Amino acid sequence: MPHYHKAGQIPHKRHVQFRKPNGELYAEELFSTEGFSNDYSLLYHTYEPTRITHCDEPVNVQPEIAEEKMLKHRSFEGFNVRPELDYLDSRKAILVNNDCHVVLASPQGGTAGYFYKNADADEMIFVHEGTGVLTTCYGELKFGYGDYLVIPRGCIYQIQFDTKENRLFIVESFTPLRYPKRYMSKFGQLMEHAPFCERDIRTPENLRTIDEQGDFIIKTKKKGWMYGIHYATHPFDVIGWDGCCYPYAFSIHDFEPITGRVHQPPPVHQTFETEAFVVCSFVPRLYDYHPQAIPAPYNHSNIDSDELLYYVDGDFMSRKHVTRGMLTLHPAGIPHGPHPGAVEKSIGAKETKELAVMVDTFRPLQLTKTAIEIENPGYVMSWAE
Repeated sequence: MPHYHKAGQIPHKRHVQFRKPNGELYAEELFSTEGFSNDYSLLYHTYEPTRITHCDEPVNVQPEIAEEKMLKHRSFEGFNVRPELDYLDSRKAILVNNDCHVVLASPQGGTAGYFYKNADADEMIFVHEGTGVLTTCYGELKFGYGDYLVIPRGCIYQIQFDTKENRLFIVESFTPLRYPKRYMSKFGQLMEHAPFCERDIRTPENLRTIDEQGDFIIKTKKKGWMYGIHYATHPFDVIGWDGCCYPYAFSIHDFEPITGRVHQPPPVHQTFETEAFVVCSFVPRLYDYHPQAIPAPYNHSNIDSDELLYYVDGDFMSRKHVTRGMLTLHPAGIPHGPHPGAVEKSIGAKETKELAVMVDTFRPLQLTKTAIEIENPGYVMSWAE
Protein backbone atom coordinates (compact mmCIF):
# COMPACT_ATOMS: atom_id res chain seq x y z
CA MET A 1 0.00 0.00 0.00
CA PRO A 2 1.24 3.51 -0.67
CA HIS A 3 1.20 5.91 2.27
CA TYR A 4 -1.55 8.46 2.96
CA HIS A 5 -1.65 11.32 0.50
CA LYS A 6 -4.01 14.14 -0.41
CA ALA A 7 -4.30 16.66 -3.23
CA GLY A 8 -6.61 19.47 -4.27
CA GLN A 9 -9.62 20.56 -2.27
CA ILE A 10 -11.39 18.20 0.15
CA PRO A 11 -13.94 18.81 2.95
CA HIS A 12 -12.94 18.77 6.61
CA LYS A 13 -14.84 15.51 7.30
CA ARG A 14 -15.67 12.41 5.27
CA HIS A 15 -19.18 11.97 3.85
CA VAL A 16 -20.39 15.51 4.57
CA GLN A 17 -21.71 18.25 2.31
CA PHE A 18 -19.05 19.68 0.00
CA ARG A 19 -20.37 22.31 -2.37
CA LYS A 20 -19.17 24.02 -5.52
CA PRO A 21 -19.01 27.82 -5.72
CA ASN A 22 -22.48 27.74 -7.35
CA GLY A 23 -23.95 25.82 -4.41
CA GLU A 24 -24.23 22.42 -6.08
CA LEU A 25 -22.74 19.39 -4.34
CA TYR A 26 -19.54 17.73 -5.47
CA ALA A 27 -20.01 13.99 -5.98
CA GLU A 28 -18.05 11.92 -3.46
CA GLU A 29 -16.69 8.53 -4.58
CA LEU A 30 -15.00 5.90 -2.43
CA PHE A 31 -12.35 4.09 -4.48
CA SER A 32 -10.94 0.80 -3.19
CA THR A 33 -9.90 -2.60 -4.52
CA GLU A 34 -11.14 -4.70 -1.58
CA GLY A 35 -14.59 -3.33 -0.88
CA PHE A 36 -14.78 -1.50 2.43
CA SER A 37 -12.29 -3.83 4.12
CA ASN A 38 -8.92 -2.30 3.31
CA ASP A 39 -7.15 0.75 1.86
CA TYR A 40 -9.23 3.31 0.02
CA SER A 41 -9.30 6.86 -1.29
CA LEU A 42 -12.12 9.40 -1.38
CA LEU A 43 -12.48 11.42 -4.58
CA TYR A 44 -14.64 14.49 -5.12
CA HIS A 45 -16.00 14.78 -8.66
CA THR A 46 -17.45 17.81 -10.37
CA TYR A 47 -20.15 15.49 -11.78
CA GLU A 48 -21.45 12.09 -10.74
CA PRO A 49 -19.04 9.43 -12.06
CA THR A 50 -22.00 7.29 -13.16
CA ARG A 51 -23.36 9.14 -16.20
CA ILE A 52 -23.21 6.36 -18.81
CA THR A 53 -24.79 7.34 -22.13
CA HIS A 54 -24.30 4.15 -24.18
CA CYS A 55 -22.14 1.05 -24.56
CA ASP A 56 -20.37 -0.51 -27.54
CA GLU A 57 -20.45 -4.21 -28.34
CA PRO A 58 -17.77 -5.98 -26.25
CA VAL A 59 -14.70 -7.51 -27.90
CA ASN A 60 -13.06 -10.76 -26.83
CA VAL A 61 -9.46 -10.08 -25.72
CA GLN A 62 -8.84 -13.34 -23.84
CA PRO A 63 -5.27 -14.63 -24.39
CA GLU A 64 -5.00 -17.65 -26.70
CA ILE A 65 -3.37 -20.51 -24.81
CA ALA A 66 -0.88 -22.60 -26.79
CA GLU A 67 0.35 -24.91 -24.01
CA GLU A 68 -1.56 -25.49 -20.80
CA LYS A 69 0.88 -27.94 -19.23
CA MET A 70 4.61 -28.22 -19.68
CA LEU A 71 7.72 -29.15 -17.73
CA LYS A 72 10.55 -27.64 -19.71
CA HIS A 73 12.80 -24.62 -19.31
CA ARG A 74 11.87 -21.97 -21.89
CA SER A 75 13.35 -18.74 -23.19
CA PHE A 76 11.74 -15.90 -25.15
CA GLU A 77 13.04 -12.90 -27.09
CA GLY A 78 10.85 -10.15 -25.68
CA PHE A 79 12.04 -7.50 -28.13
CA ASN A 80 10.69 -9.64 -30.98
CA VAL A 81 7.19 -8.50 -30.03
CA ARG A 82 6.31 -6.15 -32.87
CA PRO A 83 5.55 -2.47 -32.19
CA GLU A 84 1.96 -1.26 -32.51
CA LEU A 85 0.77 2.32 -32.82
CA ASP A 86 -2.04 1.97 -30.25
CA TYR A 87 -1.29 1.28 -26.59
CA LEU A 88 -3.92 -1.41 -26.03
CA ASP A 89 -3.20 -3.12 -29.35
CA SER A 90 0.48 -3.31 -28.39
CA ARG A 91 -0.16 -5.31 -25.20
CA LYS A 92 0.57 -9.02 -25.86
CA ALA A 93 -0.01 -11.61 -23.14
CA ILE A 94 2.93 -14.03 -23.04
CA LEU A 95 2.39 -16.18 -19.95
CA VAL A 96 -0.83 -16.49 -17.96
CA ASN A 97 -2.59 -18.31 -15.16
CA ASN A 98 -5.64 -17.62 -13.01
CA ASP A 99 -3.60 -15.29 -10.78
CA CYS A 100 -1.79 -13.07 -13.25
CA HIS A 101 -1.08 -12.24 -16.88
CA VAL A 102 2.46 -11.40 -17.97
CA VAL A 103 2.32 -8.97 -20.88
CA LEU A 104 4.89 -7.42 -23.23
CA ALA A 105 4.18 -4.22 -25.11
CA SER A 106 5.94 -2.01 -27.63
CA PRO A 107 3.57 0.95 -28.10
CA GLN A 108 4.51 3.70 -30.52
CA GLY A 109 1.59 5.78 -29.31
CA GLY A 110 -0.61 6.08 -26.26
CA THR A 111 -4.32 6.06 -25.50
CA ALA A 112 -5.28 8.82 -27.92
CA GLY A 113 -9.02 9.40 -27.98
CA TYR A 114 -9.96 7.04 -25.16
CA PHE A 115 -9.39 6.12 -21.53
CA TYR A 116 -8.54 2.67 -20.18
CA LYS A 117 -9.66 0.77 -17.09
CA ASN A 118 -8.62 -2.72 -16.06
CA ALA A 119 -11.59 -3.82 -13.94
CA ASP A 120 -10.01 -7.19 -13.12
CA ALA A 121 -6.42 -6.59 -12.15
CA ASP A 122 -3.89 -4.33 -10.50
CA GLU A 123 -1.27 -3.43 -13.11
CA MET A 124 2.48 -3.23 -12.61
CA ILE A 125 4.06 -1.62 -15.67
CA PHE A 126 7.86 -1.76 -15.82
CA VAL A 127 9.28 0.79 -18.26
CA HIS A 128 12.24 -0.75 -20.08
CA GLU A 129 12.46 1.89 -22.81
CA GLY A 130 10.68 5.20 -23.29
CA THR A 131 9.43 8.22 -21.37
CA GLY A 132 6.03 9.79 -20.95
CA VAL A 133 3.18 10.63 -18.60
CA LEU A 134 0.53 8.46 -16.95
CA THR A 135 -2.56 10.57 -16.22
CA THR A 136 -5.42 9.64 -13.90
CA CYS A 137 -8.05 11.49 -11.89
CA TYR A 138 -5.40 11.62 -9.12
CA GLY A 139 -2.96 13.63 -11.22
CA GLU A 140 0.09 12.89 -13.35
CA LEU A 141 3.01 10.49 -13.00
CA LYS A 142 5.97 11.18 -15.25
CA PHE A 143 7.90 8.02 -16.05
CA GLY A 144 11.10 6.85 -17.68
CA TYR A 145 13.60 4.02 -17.92
CA GLY A 146 13.45 1.70 -14.92
CA ASP A 147 10.17 2.91 -13.43
CA TYR A 148 7.55 0.62 -11.99
CA LEU A 149 4.08 2.13 -12.43
CA VAL A 150 1.62 0.49 -10.03
CA ILE A 151 -2.03 1.10 -10.96
CA PRO A 152 -4.83 -0.27 -8.75
CA ARG A 153 -7.60 -2.18 -10.50
CA GLY A 154 -10.49 -0.01 -11.59
CA CYS A 155 -8.33 3.11 -11.92
CA ILE A 156 -9.10 4.95 -15.18
CA TYR A 157 -5.98 6.16 -16.95
CA GLN A 158 -4.44 7.56 -20.09
CA ILE A 159 -0.82 7.03 -21.08
CA GLN A 160 1.17 9.19 -23.46
CA PHE A 161 4.75 8.70 -24.65
CA ASP A 162 7.36 11.31 -25.53
CA THR A 163 9.28 8.66 -27.45
CA LYS A 164 8.56 6.50 -30.51
CA GLU A 165 10.45 3.41 -29.33
CA ASN A 166 8.93 2.10 -26.10
CA ARG A 167 9.21 -1.25 -24.36
CA LEU A 168 7.05 -2.29 -21.40
CA PHE A 169 7.00 -5.38 -19.18
CA ILE A 170 3.55 -5.60 -17.58
CA VAL A 171 2.09 -7.86 -14.91
CA GLU A 172 -1.66 -7.88 -14.36
CA SER A 173 -2.47 -9.20 -10.89
CA PHE A 174 -5.92 -10.50 -9.96
CA THR A 175 -5.13 -10.11 -6.25
CA PRO A 176 -3.89 -6.86 -4.65
CA LEU A 177 -0.27 -5.91 -5.35
CA ARG A 178 1.47 -4.69 -2.18
CA TYR A 179 4.80 -4.08 -0.49
CA PRO A 180 6.16 -7.26 1.15
CA LYS A 181 4.71 -7.74 4.62
CA ARG A 182 8.10 -8.30 6.23
CA TYR A 183 9.13 -4.77 5.21
CA MET A 184 6.13 -3.22 6.97
CA SER A 185 5.58 -2.21 10.58
CA LYS A 186 2.32 -3.28 12.19
CA PHE A 187 1.10 0.28 11.64
CA GLY A 188 1.94 0.34 7.90
CA GLN A 189 5.31 2.11 7.66
CA LEU A 190 8.20 0.73 5.63
CA MET A 191 10.82 -0.29 8.18
CA GLU A 192 14.57 0.34 8.40
CA HIS A 193 15.58 -3.01 6.92
CA ALA A 194 13.43 -2.52 3.80
CA PRO A 195 15.36 -1.91 0.55
CA PHE A 196 13.24 1.19 -0.18
CA CYS A 197 11.11 3.63 1.80
CA GLU A 198 8.28 6.12 1.39
CA ARG A 199 10.70 8.76 0.11
CA ASP A 200 11.29 6.59 -2.94
CA ILE A 201 7.57 6.36 -3.80
CA ARG A 202 6.44 9.00 -6.29
CA THR A 203 2.84 10.10 -5.89
CA PRO A 204 0.64 11.77 -8.54
CA GLU A 205 1.28 15.47 -9.17
CA ASN A 206 -0.35 18.36 -11.06
CA LEU A 207 -3.96 17.53 -10.30
CA ARG A 208 -6.08 19.19 -13.01
CA THR A 209 -9.85 19.35 -12.74
CA ILE A 210 -11.29 18.93 -16.24
CA ASP A 211 -14.85 20.26 -16.26
CA GLU A 212 -16.10 19.00 -19.62
CA GLN A 213 -19.26 17.38 -20.91
CA GLY A 214 -19.44 15.36 -24.13
CA ASP A 215 -18.72 11.79 -25.21
CA PHE A 216 -15.88 10.11 -23.33
CA ILE A 217 -15.17 6.45 -23.99
CA ILE A 218 -13.60 4.31 -21.29
CA LYS A 219 -12.33 1.00 -22.66
CA THR A 220 -12.89 -1.35 -19.75
CA LYS A 221 -11.46 -4.87 -19.54
CA LYS A 222 -13.49 -7.39 -17.55
CA LYS A 223 -13.18 -11.20 -17.58
CA GLY A 224 -11.42 -11.35 -20.94
CA TRP A 225 -13.71 -8.89 -22.74
CA MET A 226 -13.14 -5.25 -23.63
CA TYR A 227 -16.18 -3.01 -23.19
CA GLY A 228 -16.47 0.45 -24.72
CA ILE A 229 -18.46 2.43 -22.14
CA HIS A 230 -19.38 6.02 -23.04
CA TYR A 231 -19.78 8.67 -20.34
CA ALA A 232 -21.29 12.15 -20.54
CA THR A 233 -18.55 13.83 -18.47
CA HIS A 234 -14.77 13.77 -18.43
CA PRO A 235 -13.46 11.13 -15.94
CA PHE A 236 -10.72 13.48 -14.72
CA ASP A 237 -13.13 15.98 -13.16
CA VAL A 238 -11.84 15.48 -9.61
CA ILE A 239 -11.42 18.65 -7.50
CA GLY A 240 -9.57 16.84 -4.71
CA TRP A 241 -8.89 13.47 -3.08
CA ASP A 242 -7.19 11.78 -0.16
CA GLY A 243 -6.38 8.27 1.00
CA CYS A 244 -4.07 5.31 0.50
CA CYS A 245 -5.35 3.72 -2.73
CA TYR A 246 -3.91 5.43 -5.81
CA PRO A 247 -1.38 4.87 -8.62
CA TYR A 248 2.28 5.50 -7.86
CA ALA A 249 5.74 5.15 -9.37
CA PHE A 250 8.88 3.55 -7.99
CA SER A 251 12.20 3.39 -9.82
CA ILE A 252 14.19 0.17 -9.84
CA HIS A 253 17.25 2.44 -9.59
CA ASP A 254 16.08 3.42 -6.07
CA PHE A 255 16.02 -0.20 -4.88
CA GLU A 256 18.89 -0.64 -2.38
CA PRO A 257 20.40 -4.14 -2.68
CA ILE A 258 20.94 -6.32 0.38
CA THR A 259 24.30 -8.12 0.28
CA GLY A 260 26.26 -10.42 2.60
CA ARG A 261 29.45 -12.42 3.11
CA VAL A 262 27.96 -15.32 1.18
CA HIS A 263 25.36 -15.46 -1.59
CA GLN A 264 21.99 -14.14 -0.45
CA PRO A 265 18.74 -15.94 -1.38
CA PRO A 266 16.35 -14.36 -3.93
CA PRO A 267 13.88 -13.01 -1.29
CA VAL A 268 16.37 -10.22 -0.50
CA HIS A 269 15.51 -8.82 -3.93
CA GLN A 270 11.75 -8.82 -3.31
CA THR A 271 9.95 -5.61 -4.26
CA PHE A 272 6.21 -6.44 -4.37
CA GLU A 273 4.01 -9.35 -3.37
CA THR A 274 0.51 -10.71 -3.81
CA GLU A 275 -1.26 -13.79 -2.50
CA ALA A 276 -0.19 -15.66 -5.63
CA PHE A 277 3.25 -14.37 -6.74
CA VAL A 278 6.17 -12.12 -5.84
CA VAL A 279 8.18 -9.57 -7.84
CA CYS A 280 11.92 -9.11 -7.32
CA SER A 281 14.39 -6.48 -8.57
CA PHE A 282 17.97 -7.47 -9.41
CA VAL A 283 20.10 -4.32 -9.44
CA PRO A 284 23.82 -3.42 -9.61
CA ARG A 285 25.48 -4.49 -6.36
CA LEU A 286 28.70 -5.66 -4.73
CA TYR A 287 29.23 -9.40 -4.64
CA ASP A 288 29.67 -11.51 -1.53
CA TYR A 289 32.82 -10.79 0.48
CA HIS A 290 33.62 -14.07 2.27
CA PRO A 291 37.20 -15.03 1.20
CA GLN A 292 35.83 -18.26 -0.36
CA ALA A 293 32.54 -16.84 -1.62
CA ILE A 294 30.97 -18.04 -4.86
CA PRO A 295 29.10 -15.09 -6.40
CA ALA A 296 27.13 -17.24 -8.86
CA PRO A 297 23.75 -18.38 -7.53
CA TYR A 298 23.54 -21.96 -6.33
CA ASN A 299 21.30 -24.53 -8.01
CA HIS A 300 17.68 -24.43 -6.92
CA SER A 301 15.24 -27.34 -6.82
CA ASN A 302 12.35 -25.14 -8.02
CA ILE A 303 9.58 -27.18 -6.44
CA ASP A 304 7.24 -24.47 -5.18
CA SER A 305 7.01 -21.90 -7.96
CA ASP A 306 7.55 -21.04 -11.61
CA GLU A 307 10.41 -18.56 -11.96
CA LEU A 308 10.21 -15.96 -14.72
CA LEU A 309 13.16 -13.61 -15.21
CA TYR A 310 12.99 -10.55 -17.45
CA TYR A 311 16.47 -9.32 -18.41
CA VAL A 312 16.72 -5.54 -18.62
CA ASP A 313 20.38 -4.53 -18.95
CA GLY A 314 23.94 -5.39 -17.91
CA ASP A 315 25.97 -8.58 -17.72
CA PHE A 316 24.55 -11.81 -16.27
CA MET A 317 27.41 -14.06 -15.18
CA SER A 318 25.10 -17.01 -14.40
CA ARG A 319 23.71 -17.31 -17.92
CA LYS A 320 25.09 -17.33 -21.47
CA HIS A 321 23.76 -15.53 -24.55
CA VAL A 322 21.52 -13.10 -22.68
CA THR A 323 19.90 -10.31 -24.71
CA ARG A 324 17.99 -7.21 -23.60
CA GLY A 325 14.33 -8.01 -23.16
CA MET A 326 14.89 -11.76 -22.97
CA LEU A 327 12.68 -13.80 -20.66
CA THR A 328 13.56 -17.16 -19.12
CA LEU A 329 10.93 -19.44 -17.59
CA HIS A 330 12.04 -22.16 -15.18
CA PRO A 331 8.92 -24.12 -14.20
CA ALA A 332 8.34 -25.77 -10.84
CA GLY A 333 9.31 -29.42 -10.78
CA ILE A 334 12.83 -29.44 -12.25
CA PRO A 335 15.98 -27.76 -10.85
CA HIS A 336 17.80 -24.93 -12.54
CA GLY A 337 21.03 -23.08 -11.93
CA PRO A 338 24.04 -21.41 -13.54
CA HIS A 339 25.15 -22.48 -17.00
CA PRO A 340 28.24 -24.74 -17.19
CA GLY A 341 31.43 -22.84 -16.35
CA ALA A 342 29.59 -19.87 -14.82
CA VAL A 343 30.30 -20.86 -11.20
CA GLU A 344 34.07 -21.11 -11.60
CA LYS A 345 34.14 -18.00 -13.74
CA SER A 346 32.32 -15.96 -11.07
CA ILE A 347 34.89 -16.60 -8.32
CA GLY A 348 36.85 -13.44 -7.59
CA ALA A 349 34.33 -11.09 -9.23
CA LYS A 350 33.63 -8.02 -7.12
CA GLU A 351 30.38 -6.61 -8.48
CA THR A 352 27.61 -6.98 -11.01
CA LYS A 353 25.93 -4.37 -13.19
CA GLU A 354 22.91 -6.57 -13.95
CA LEU A 355 19.37 -5.20 -14.03
CA ALA A 356 16.42 -7.60 -14.14
CA VAL A 357 12.86 -8.14 -12.92
CA MET A 358 11.79 -11.55 -11.61
CA VAL A 359 8.26 -12.88 -11.13
CA ASP A 360 7.81 -16.07 -9.12
CA THR A 361 4.32 -17.54 -9.36
CA PHE A 362 3.01 -20.10 -6.89
CA ARG A 363 0.90 -21.77 -9.58
CA PRO A 364 2.05 -22.84 -13.07
CA LEU A 365 2.10 -20.42 -15.98
CA GLN A 366 0.66 -21.27 -19.39
CA LEU A 367 2.20 -20.23 -22.71
CA THR A 368 0.19 -18.17 -25.16
CA LYS A 369 0.48 -18.31 -28.95
CA THR A 370 2.49 -15.08 -28.84
CA ALA A 371 5.01 -16.75 -26.49
CA ILE A 372 5.54 -19.58 -28.98
CA GLU A 373 6.17 -17.05 -31.75
CA ILE A 374 9.05 -15.40 -29.86
CA GLU A 375 10.53 -18.52 -28.24
CA ASN A 376 14.21 -19.43 -28.44
CA PRO A 377 14.16 -23.13 -29.42
CA GLY A 378 16.47 -25.54 -27.63
CA TYR A 379 16.92 -23.46 -24.47
CA VAL A 380 16.24 -26.47 -22.24
CA MET A 381 19.42 -28.12 -23.58
CA SER A 382 21.63 -25.08 -22.91
CA TRP A 383 23.00 -26.61 -19.67
CA ALA A 384 24.62 -29.38 -21.74
CA GLU A 385 26.96 -26.97 -23.52
